[in-house]
Amino acid sequence: MALNKQQLIAEVAKRAGLKKADAAAAITHTFESIKDELAKHGTVRLINFGTFGVIHKKERTGINPRDPKKSIKIPARYAPKFSPGKALKAAVNPSGGKGGKKKK
Repeated sequence: MALNKQQLIAEVAKRAGLKKADAAAAITHTFESIKDELAKHGTVRLINFGTFGVIHKKERTGINPRDPKKSIKIPARYAPKFSPGKALKAAVNPSGGKGGKKKK
């Protein structure tokens, strides 16, 4: 199951006892704040959840997907990164990571 933005807003509104409009504003501003900090190449640390950051990817040579015999230069760039926190990892893997894939 996947949770889209509207479903997230409804869930936050229900859990926090807020109007959907207030929850939507809070979520939108949270995402914008994270995005703005990452645009400045900063980090956002949310204790027990995770850390949003930016990594620098160096220029490299790749294979042209249209013509695999030719190589192309892939320019250097910055990319967003998320590292989950200990509590989030524990919530996703309650058995300590032992077991395997979750059955549907």
